[in-house]
Amino acid sequence: MAALEDAVDRVVKELHATRRQVKEAQDRAERSDQLLRQFVDGRQDPAALAERVKELEAENEDLRDRIRRGREGVDRILASIRFLEDRR
Repeated sequence: MAALEDAVDRVVKELHATRRQVKEAQDRAERSDQLLRQFVDGRQDPAALAERVKELEAENEDLRDRIRRGREGVDRILASIRFLEDRR
C-alpha cells in the first residue's frame, strides 16, 4: 500500500511540475506575441532599437573599462598596504 501511495505522490508532484512548466511556457509565448504585435503595428521601430542596443553596448564597454581601472587602483592600494605591513 505504501508503494502505491508513493507512486501516486510522485505522479501528483510531476503533474504539478508539468502544469507549472506549461503555464510558464504560455506566459513566455504571450509576451513574445505582444512584442511581435508591437513590431508589426509599428509601435517599436527596429532601427531605433538597434541604435539603442549600440548605445547600451558602448555604455557597457565604458563601464567595464571603469571597473577594470578601479580594480587596478584597488590592487595598487592593497600592494601598498601589504608593503607597509611587511615593513613593521
